Amino acid sequence: MSTVVNNDAIQLTGTVAKMHTKLGENGQPVSYKLPVGDEFISMNEAIGRKIRLEYTGKIFCTHCNRKTKKSFSQGFCWPCFQKLACCDSCIMSPEKCHYHNGTCREPEWGEKFCMTDHVVYLANSSGIKVGITRASQVPTRWIDQGAVQALPVLRVATRQLSGFVEDLLRQDVNDRTNWRAMLKGQTVEIDLEQERERLLDKYADGIDALLQEHGLQAVQPVTDAVPLDIHYPVTEYPTKVTSFNLDKNPVAEGVLMGIKGQYLIFDTGVINIRKYTAYELNIEVS
Repeated sequence: MSTVVNNDAIQLTGTVAKMHTKLGENGQPVSYKLPVGDEFISMNEAIGRKIRLEYTGKIFCTHCNRKTKKSFSQGFCWPCFQKLACCDSCIMSPEKCHYHNGTCREPEWGEKFCMTDHVVYLANSSGIKVGITRASQVPTRWIDQGAVQALPVLRVATRQLSGFVEDLLRQDVNDRTNWRAMLKGQTVEIDLEQERERLLDKYADGIDALLQEHGLQAVQPVTDAVPLDIHYPVTEYPTKVTSFNLDKNPVAEGVLMGIKGQYLIFDTGVINIRKYTAYELNIEVS
């Protein structure tokens, strides 16, 4: 069920998760919907309105729905964090994948999410960065990072291989986003196609070594893609970025000035919604 923000006030209580996104067409901004329990708020239509978020003190694990005092790995209770493959350390460091050793926490999950095509890409969110994502998560991953430009560089056969390639390229290119700079909206346009060619040439030997070890189809350059430009629904960027912390102060409120990445930008500060996955919030739009 989707709740459209109109002239009427909205009051909802429920657990939240990262916002659902849809890429805008023909230069239109990304559209955002915030999950609140079983409902959704169309957040683009809330821009210019006052919003109040209040943390109730309750967190419910996104996997087992157990009430937990603390969220681990963005939304899990401690037992699930310890046993689920999606919470293993190799998710953050894919080059450490141990599926081939027969020690994956959930082999069926690994087959579906890790032993599948991944894309190594360049993006411009707070400057150029290299990243990886499942092919099925393009362009969602880029939007979630607040990238204004993105370009596939290589298509690889597994998540671990994408980690090996990223290891090569991040010798030259950052692999992290400066979220404060991203939220100020001062990103300078970059020639990503030129950067792609430069990096493929510079690290050709390393990529060839991976081909020799894993097969000719394991790593394929994506040379025909063109950069994707991404626009966000922001009426005013902050000059100074101050973030809300619901664990320290349960209330975040202000006039919504825009949305970028998974951040709500208020006139009073910013909040990373994804950080509070599984938190139960009282939400008011007035």
